[in-house]
Amino acid sequence: MRITDLKTTPVAFPDPPLRNAWGVHAPLAFRTIVELTTDEGITGIAETYGASVGSVLSSESEPGQGPFAAARRVLIGMDPYHLNRIRILIPSPRVYQAVEIACLDIIGQAVGKPICDLLGGAVRDRVLFAAYLFFKYDGDDPWGEVNTPEAMVREAEMFVERYGFRTLKLKGGVLPPAEEVETIRLLRERFGPEYQLRLDPNAIWSVETSIRVAQQLEPYDLEYLEDPTWGIAGMAEVARRTAIPLATNMCVTRFEDIPQAVRASAVNVILGDHHSWGGLTAFQRLGHVCATFSLGMSMHSNTHLGLSMAAMIHAAAITPNLITACDTHYMWLQEDIIVGDMFRFEEGMLRVPTAPGLGVRLDRDKLARFHERYLKSQERMRDDTAAMRRRDPNYLPLRPRW
Repeated sequence: MRITDLKTTPVAFPDPPLRNAWGVHAPLAFRTIVELTTDEGITGIAETYGASVGSVLSSESEPGQGPFAAARRVLIGMDPYHLNRIRILIPSPRVYQAVEIACLDIIGQAVGKPICDLLGGAVRDRVLFAAYLFFKYDGDDPWGEVNTPEAMVREAEMFVERYGFRTLKLKGGVLPPAEEVETIRLLRERFGPEYQLRLDPNAIWSVETSIRVAQQLEPYDLEYLEDPTWGIAGMAEVARRTAIPLATNMCVTRFEDIPQAVRASAVNVILGDHHSWGGLTAFQRLGHVCATFSLGMSMHSNTHLGLSMAAMIHAAAITPNLITACDTHYMWLQEDIIVGDMFRFEEGMLRVPTAPGLGVRLDRDKLARFHERYLKSQERMRDDTAAMRRRDPNYLPLRPRW
């Protein structure tokens, strides 16, 4: 079997006005659908970043140019089973991950097995996820405005009632730290000790503020505090001054970052992401490394569609030491691009796909509609700060802000 073509299709889809340390989500989010075809008539699919700042795709050209055009030249004529060779020829982890997943989708379809079986088999048939709670502006969504601690408790209640989550993650770095401490206090008061709580200010606090706030949060028994401040050195200083475990997806984002973080005792938990670490096999290797150094492991998320959701479920299913709830933005998604129903949370969990390959298929009509929305959009990239400045022209993306 040989690869005969690589195709990328940029898409846009509605995104609620979710707030974070850098601003607010714009009305549209962007992703890129990757398709690999073979001479045996099998097509493998994957999903990757849109034309966003820091992505593999240039904001100055259509997705598919640049690194993906180079990947296409490498891939034509190659055997999709030869992933080690392909990894060497495509050095960008962010490009390779999409190619790897599409190849694994091809292989799974060819042999009639789900991707997780190709990578050693699932160790769990359902994957636990956290409710991803955001402060937000009012928008075209069922959630309404959430800009106070009290409103955040109501948002959490809706997520727990609808989806059965038992872990609640608050995206912080939005309100002044005292108000976010109050939000955590109210969440703990409302949901009791049997629920796990997390707070992620996206490294927007200074080291001094992080230490002070972490000590204020200690009575509320957080599962972990994620990236309170910037960098390994800053995180290590905070870690020395609080009993709360620290997690990161910002200061440890490559295998090369791990030795320094371990030497500095900067983090207790690493949040992996197959999109940026280099695919499902890299995510699996990260699990081995975390186990070696007695580090906890969880999963990072950004705004995504169902192809990434399926890949994330497979990643968690094949990683034995990923025992904490994973992050996902999927519960904020209003429409998906896959055939059939959207993924459905049951008791805060999603079932591991059992169909061959990735386990989901592209709905071609939806793909065309999402692509048309992209073509009609005035924007081509996600920029939370620009979206915030349209609401508040005086807004500045300061770090640290507090």
